[in-house]
Amino acid sequence: MPVNRRSADFARTPHGALLVRLCNWVGEAVLSLPALRRLEAAGYKLHLYGKGWAPALFEGAGWPVTVRRGGLIEATAQLHALRQTLDCGASAPALLMTNSFASALEARLAGFAPSGFAREGRSLLLRSAYPLPCFAHAAEAYWHLAGRFLGTDESLPPVLGWNPSDAQRAQALALLTQHGLTPRSFVMFCPFSGPDDRENRKVWPGFKELGEALNAAGVPVAVCPGRGEETAAASLKAINLPGVNLGVYGALLELARCVVANDTGPGHLAAAVGAQLISIYGPHSVAAWRPIGPHVRAFHDASEWPAVDRVAEAALEQFS
Repeated sequence: MPVNRRSADFARTPHGALLVRLCNWVGEAVLSLPALRRLEAAGYKLHLYGKGWAPALFEGAGWPVTVRRGGLIEATAQLHALRQTLDCGASAPALLMTNSFASALEARLAGFAPSGFAREGRSLLLRSAYPLPCFAHAAEAYWHLAGRFLGTDESLPPVLGWNPSDAQRAQALALLTQHGLTPRSFVMFCPFSGPDDRENRKVWPGFKELGEALNAAGVPVAVCPGRGEETAAASLKAINLPGVNLGVYGALLELARCVVANDTGPGHLAAAVGAQLISIYGPHSVAAWRPIGPHVRAFHDASEWPAVDRVAEAALEQFS
């Protein structure tokens, strides 16, 4: 099986579907948006494969998404059945945004010809295995992967351009009305971090005090807690909007006057939708994962968290 062979021989003349194994974290999936659009613009009919939150996240783009189920055996069977339904031709190409050995093995056993970065000793499973260079920002890696697959060289766009579907935006507007809020009248908090942050090292401790300061200034605050985050959200001076999917969440971020977010997936989503984002990129955050967007203001200090009054001032500036 050829290793490190360029796949441009079949990628330059796309025919039918391309299976894309999505990243496993929300922030990474958001950062891969330009790469996905690049693949679509080249002529591929994308079919995405990933986590349970992925269909809502990509609903606005219109790409079909299959949610991965089970472990290796069940996922392989699922992919095999999916391959039979896709118009992907004899080559059955797949592009892996993931770096794991398991994702390459599943795709290969299911009859796909996967391409991806040469990581975790999986090169022999890949039709094309590409070296992973060092990049200043993580989004460049996904963009580079799409470029290697297509055999083209282009510059990464400066904005990610995520959009909710019309239905998701309508749900968000209805939810605001239900809670007495109007578009651009409130600040949205994203005060949590992902499940990989087991010690809450990326959680800014100033959200409760910030909520009190904004409420005192007559500015309402909203928060969308996920499963297991309800108790922490209840301690904030904020209107709770629990149980929304990622697409509706993104629409709410779009409708906020300002968003204050930790280093977390919803922060990337807020930046991608073009929100006025105050990104609390604290001492334990890595600059290569900072949000990308036209209206991002990052508070990033390697030695200490930003003071509440500085963040409150930045948020209230949006209402002046």
